[in-house]
Amino acid sequence: MRTTHALLLRIWHDPEFNFKKATVEYIDRGAPNDRSTAEGEYITNLDRDYFEVISTGGTTPIPYHRIKKITYAGIPIWEPKEE
Repeated sequence: MRTTHALLLRIWHDPEFNFKKATVEYIDRGAPNDRSTAEGEYITNLDRDYFEVISTGGTTPIPYHRIKKITYAGIPIWEPKEE
């Protein structure tokens, strides 16, 4: 199974993809329904442990384990398995 980090790196580096078409939904405590979404154009870095999102206060690191869904061009390409 591909990790969210590996999947995002593939979209970031593979010329077949356009990272601006990617969207990441993640847990964001305090946001409506404790969820936020980052579009690819607002993701500035894919670190080993987190990705960075441009926010009003600069950039915000989001750990990969908070990701709940990744879509590409509106199509879901990753969601956690239901237990």
